[in-house]
Amino acid sequence: MHAKKLIETSIPLDEINAQAVREKSIRKGHPSTLHLWWARRPLAAARCVIFASTVDDPGEHPELFPTEEEQDRERDRLFGIIKRLADWDNIGDERLYEEARAEMVRYAPGGKLPEFLDPFSGGGALPLEAQRLGLKAHAADLNPIPVTINRAMIDIPARFCGHDPVNPDARRRCLTSTYPRATGLAADVEYYANLMREKAKERIGANYPDVEVTKGGVTKRATPIAYIWARTVTCPNPACRHETPLVKSFWLSKKAKHRAYIDPIAKNGQVHYEVHFEGDGRPADFAHVHRNTFDRRGAVCLHCGSPISLDYIRTESREHSLGNQLMAIVSKNPLGQGRWYSSPTEADSANADISAPKNAPMQKLPDKALGFRIQAYGYRYWKDLYTNRQLTALMALSDLVAEMRSTIEADALAAGMADDHVGLANDGLGAEAYAEAVSVYLAFMVDKEADYCSSICIWHTTGEKMANTMRRQAISMTYDYAEVNPLSLSSGSFHSMIGQICEAIKTLPAKPLCDAVQRDATQTDRLTNLLISTDPPYYDNIDYSDLSDYFYIWMRRSLKDVWPDTFGTMLTPKAEELIATPYRFDGGAKAAKKFFEHGMKETFTQLAKAMSDNYPMTVYYAYKQSENTNEGTTSSGWETMLQALIDAGMRITGTWPMRTELTTALKGTRNNLASSIVLVCRRRPADAPITDRPGFLRELRRNLRDSLADMQGGSIAPVDLTQAAIGPGMAAFSRYAQVIEADGRPMSVHTALGIINEQLDALMGESGEDLDGETRFCLSWYAQYGFDKGPFGDAETLRNARGASLEALTHAGVLESGGGKVRLVRPTEVADVAQARLAPSCWSDLMAEVAALESRDGVGGAAKVVAAFDDARAERTKSLAYLLFQSADRGGRGEDAQLFNDLVTSWDDIAERADTLRRQTPVQQTLDLGLDYPTD
Repeated sequence: MHAKKLIETSIPLDEINAQAVREKSIRKGHPSTLHLWWARRPLAAARCVIFASTVDDPGEHPELFPTEEEQDRERDRLFGIIKRLADWDNIGDERLYEEARAEMVRYAPGGKLPEFLDPFSGGGALPLEAQRLGLKAHAADLNPIPVTINRAMIDIPARFCGHDPVNPDARRRCLTSTYPRATGLAADVEYYANLMREKAKERIGANYPDVEVTKGGVTKRATPIAYIWARTVTCPNPACRHETPLVKSFWLSKKAKHRAYIDPIAKNGQVHYEVHFEGDGRPADFAHVHRNTFDRRGAVCLHCGSPISLDYIRTESREHSLGNQLMAIVSKNPLGQGRWYSSPTEADSANADISAPKNAPMQKLPDKALGFRIQAYGYRYWKDLYTNRQLTALMALSDLVAEMRSTIEADALAAGMADDHVGLANDGLGAEAYAEAVSVYLAFMVDKEADYCSSICIWHTTGEKMANTMRRQAISMTYDYAEVNPLSLSSGSFHSMIGQICEAIKTLPAKPLCDAVQRDATQTDRLTNLLISTDPPYYDNIDYSDLSDYFYIWMRRSLKDVWPDTFGTMLTPKAEELIATPYRFDGGAKAAKKFFEHGMKETFTQLAKAMSDNYPMTVYYAYKQSENTNEGTTSSGWETMLQALIDAGMRITGTWPMRTELTTALKGTRNNLASSIVLVCRRRPADAPITDRPGFLRELRRNLRDSLADMQGGSIAPVDLTQAAIGPGMAAFSRYAQVIEADGRPMSVHTALGIINEQLDALMGESGEDLDGETRFCLSWYAQYGFDKGPFGDAETLRNARGASLEALTHAGVLESGGGKVRLVRPTEVADVAQARLAPSCWSDLMAEVAALESRDGVGGAAKVVAAFDDARAERTKSLAYLLFQSADRGGRGEDAQLFNDLVTSWDDIAERADTLRRQTPVQQTLDLGLDYPTD
């Protein structure tokens, strides 16, 4: 037996989750700003999981920590390190990492840390954090984009760690200061990127001339930031046949006191556009602002008012292509603060009307793929997503990447770097490799510029800034689009990309030297004794390769001479990509599922051979796709991955719900998975026992009962509870070599998942059996009617069965009765929180808490309510919130589910403030409601 690691027993989950969520809003210096990739794991979560996977749990060393108290103290000390590791503010604290490495080496066999592998490296968070903790990391991916991203994070910076910059300015200054990590590389990237921008201005600057801005009789020239365009279509009305704009919104800015809009004026078969501002004499309520001419149902002709169907627009686009009309120009206000919006002139439109550049990328779009909607409009090639002016700009920038390499190499030679003619593809360390290294980040800037330089981009009217092409994991048609000026100094410009990338390079650890290779996940290159942590693809949720072709066509153009093998194909590899995409199998969902299952099984089989016996493997998973069958509720993504793990001979030894995503409200009838479930896995022993269904059920209920209490005690969000419970359920299932059914067949993961969900429901139901009669009445009534009205006769029958007092609930203001109908009062409609507390029921307690939380007082108001309860009473309301979330979610009541989810996710703050209130004043005064409530 090998020592259990901390990840298999206990970690400070709340602190890790808090920092993981916080990190999502951090931009400056964050490695994610190097290049876009989808579904990245937060660095905080990755770092802490890897650390906890290498450190022994104190309970494994009774010779050092003989008592439980001593073991708890040692865990708390290790928790302190994890909490500091999770904090982004400590990202550059080398002493902290030295302290962490010492703990990792402490019990490592032979005092040597394992090497690390992530076979689905994607955005690179896991290999990067392994490197930061001192491990030699191996990143692998089939797609050239993530391979290059990982090279830019864990290979190139380490290859040139501590190097002085080679640019002429740095050499002229002859500074004696040192350049730690990759800061010298960052200085050169900044210098040559600015040089590249100046050269680009010489070549394409004439396409973006300044505009005249007049205000209060003063006229000045300003550099455009963006151009606002409308696509147009010929009106189908035979009596009209004029070009009409397709515009979802004519607003330019909705900022208070700086609102601006476009006024489209149709006259004599033509449309011209005037820009107006708040305070320019127009009505203050802006009621005159022209309505949109397009929505999801179709369009309306601006000239004659005829309706235009969406089918007609698509047909016209396919057969004749849509037109374009310039509606407004955005610039920095040269006469004050903020943005300025100008009406376009004929000359402005003429400046954009340039010929298509020669040798534009001719790679084809996929015929159809997940997240693609533009093919229906006749778009066949990637170049179709750009205007001629955009294509010209991007091609000029891409050409300059190669030209810059020659300049950088000459400067590197002048600075004394080796003239060895060995490039990065051959692990070079001299002038040629250095020039290529700098050019990689320049190529990233071109890709980032491409994200803001397509006719899919839009103008953000509240933020007054560009919104990028990949603002979602999809490419959809945009009718009124924004064209960025790549040479400006504002959002979406090449200049803005320089700062983002250089700041990110400075935070990279740059040691030890690690590698990133292109290969599919079923190959481990004969690596052994590895620590493995990975985030596998999410079934059919994200079509990585097809989406990434948007960037690949530009990256290949910029870097194919640096890594000819990596960029040898015209588009990213598709056939071997592990994703269940039916269109790649002639629309066959079963064939796609079979391909995904086989690939995942083969992957985990190889990983099981490559992993070390001394360290567990951790697997992230964050996708929810449920289906109801006669065997219960299961999840296709979960099922496939878990079946692959178990078939590969793995067992699950721990599960952690990591809140790694910024979440928004629950919408409609669907809930949003807020956490990644981190599965901790070991190889299953060769002598693992066999059991039958009753044996599995006994083990399952024991595991689930303990885990459910722990998860609810830790305030895991109700929206995550069902998914999180799969972990301990599968831990019970996977400890057996087989679970034998009554007919002698082995139980499938599909069946096991259904049973786990059934048992979770049963345990949740048991938690409601000890509730008071009024609450049990309300639970049953809510399951059938929600907060809608139902017959009084049904209420009477249910009241008798539950032994409840409807009068008490009515008096408390949480139930209404009249006209032969009964209705539970929605918590947001509770008129008097104090009155709601009059009924001695858990239901009214919970309604009072939710009502207070949703009021203007928020967490503070809810804390005042909870302060009147003892711990047991407060915990009952929290448990009831879980039950009600489950009921609301199953009933398709998304808004209700959000209310109960919010209460639980805010519970720690509520409880902390309630404790403070209890210490400050007597209970009856803490509510400040003028009532003396019983406190159980």
